[in-house]
Amino acid sequence: MAQLSAEQAYKLEYVHGAQLDALREEACDVRDHHWGKVITYSRKVFIPLTNMCRDECKYCTFVQHPESGNANIMTPAQVLTIVKQGEQAGCKEVLLSLGEKPELRYREARQMLAKLGFTSMIDYVVNICELILKETNLLPHVNAGTMDSAEFSKLKAVSASMGMMLETVSERLLEKGQAHFSCPDKVPATRIATIVSAGELQVPYTTGILVGIGETWNERVDSLVKINELHHKYGHIQEVIVQNFCAKDDTQMAEFPEPSLEDMLRTLAVARLILHPSISLQAPPNLQERYKDYIASGINDWGGISPITKDFINPERAWPQITRLAQATRECGYQLQERLTVYPSFLSQPTYVEPAIMQRLKQHCREDGLAEQQFIEQSLPTLKTAHQFESTTLYRVAL
Repeated sequence: MAQLSAEQAYKLEYVHGAQLDALREEACDVRDHHWGKVITYSRKVFIPLTNMCRDECKYCTFVQHPESGNANIMTPAQVLTIVKQGEQAGCKEVLLSLGEKPELRYREARQMLAKLGFTSMIDYVVNICELILKETNLLPHVNAGTMDSAEFSKLKAVSASMGMMLETVSERLLEKGQAHFSCPDKVPATRIATIVSAGELQVPYTTGILVGIGETWNERVDSLVKINELHHKYGHIQEVIVQNFCAKDDTQMAEFPEPSLEDMLRTLAVARLILHPSISLQAPPNLQERYKDYIASGINDWGGISPITKDFINPERAWPQITRLAQATRECGYQLQERLTVYPSFLSQPTYVEPAIMQRLKQHCREDGLAEQQFIEQSLPTLKTAHQFESTTLYRVAL
């Protein structure tokens, strides 16, 4: 089945009703042919290593300015405490998420890093990954934003996979009054260069688009087409996330309209038909509760779900219970399976993963490359909940 071209996809902006149903069925056919009757997820622990960032996205509540009193960098001991909780809960992935390059903007960030013995956040991330590998059996997945080849090289040695949302190729959204105004790391060319560097170094990579932040339909299509072009050139993109914008109080986009369900279903189907079938198509399950509609639009993955930590980027949206998600998946005729942070197809390509990381991956995977053990939530030991890790004082490094 031929993939959609940009010109073909542009014409689908207003498709609805029976035509939209047919488009979604076509997307499902592509998904089923390549991925079969399995929908995957990764059991993870979410570490918000720092909530400082030099960007000012107009929809973000994660980022804290130093003058707020809530800015922080987690210490190694704090990270390890939560990661070990995740290990007890059967997690296999540690998602390290952080604001971009805060030390380039804030004196306070430089001081916090200096107190920890570092001059850059990337070097600190490397240290944290080493700690996780040494002290636990989990696998780091790093979301550190825009990076150059040297930074990728450092992190590839100590992490299983990496990622960064492209979000959009729209330069228009950098203008004053738009979502990415005053965001140097959201310049599309800079983010594309980062994805290229990941490809050149053969890093198993996650990227995606953010739907509904002011982009046009054509810009949305162009973003997906660009991702697909990069994958065709380098072959390194494991998964693409199609994430819906969620308006949040106390942001400049608090009153901005969220994408409709029909818009999301159309975008998911078109994404599946634009992207190479080998690229996993993911939609976060906590940002909507229309699981069956999403499955019927061509997705094959729910992304990371944590039994102990919240989604710090979207803290108002709780993770679904895995048992509930499994039931909805089963009712659609599919089986929910746990995967690792590296997809099976990349496990057979040793250049993508360092030998020590590969050895650990193999400890966790079955013959088919998916995760070896699945946990049922009801059998988990009593652990601290995500809300008990919310205090900013827990993460703050004193100056």
